[in-house]
Amino acid sequence: MNKDQTLHGRVAVVTGAARGLGRAIGTRLEASGAKIVAVDLPRICSEIPAQWQAVPLDLSSDEADHALAVLANSLGTVDIVVANAGVVPQWRGLDALDRAEWDHVMRVNTWSVAATIGAFAPALERSKHAAIVAMASINGFRAHPKQALYTASKHAVVGIIRAAALDLGPRGIRVNGLAPGPVATDALLSRIGARHQQGGLSPEHVLRGMAEETALGRIATPQDVANAAHFLASDASTGMTGQILPVEAGLG
Repeated sequence: MNKDQTLHGRVAVVTGAARGLGRAIGTRLEASGAKIVAVDLPRICSEIPAQWQAVPLDLSSDEADHALAVLANSLGTVDIVVANAGVVPQWRGLDALDRAEWDHVMRVNTWSVAATIGAFAPALERSKHAAIVAMASINGFRAHPKQALYTASKHAVVGIIRAAALDLGPRGIRVNGLAPGPVATDALLSRIGARHQQGGLSPEHVLRGMAEETALGRIATPQDVANAAHFLASDASTGMTGQILPVEAGLG
């Protein structure tokens, strides 16, 4: 492996690491030599690989900020933080918004990203290779019908990334983001299946339509996103900060 891409001996904290993109990213970083500290909801922490340090924590809870600070202090030095935890709400028109849902999604998708970055900044500052990767979305740049809440949350994440890069750059910490397009995770397939049961198109039809919109003729995979996260976490990207890297197979 190129020395700029190895993560041997580095400590990587990944939120939302038990499943989906977080799990794929943690696996990719581990393959490059990183020690993974995996943060996720207590009810699914049993799914975290045994060799990872599992940290059961609901990032939407009032206790999360203190718990993150305690975790950062216990680790001492952290080299990589992947602020991946997030939720995708039900699709709703603006005339059907739910205030409680809005508050919960914003707390997880925006507040927890900013709080995670802030909590680990002192531990990252002790590293010579400090890198933060936050999970945005193509919805951070565009909008889709009935996705006002998710779109607003991911637009906010883009702003957090850019502001954090300016705040933390003088401390030697890089902050970049990923903007995946549709990825066939279990969560996406579950949402497509649920819409199909309510009279929507079949999952096969929906996925085929998504693929046909891309330059590569396929949608991005979890491994595509994980590889991009590895790049932003490694020394191969030391000249980058405040950037949002699209991973969407050339979505038009």
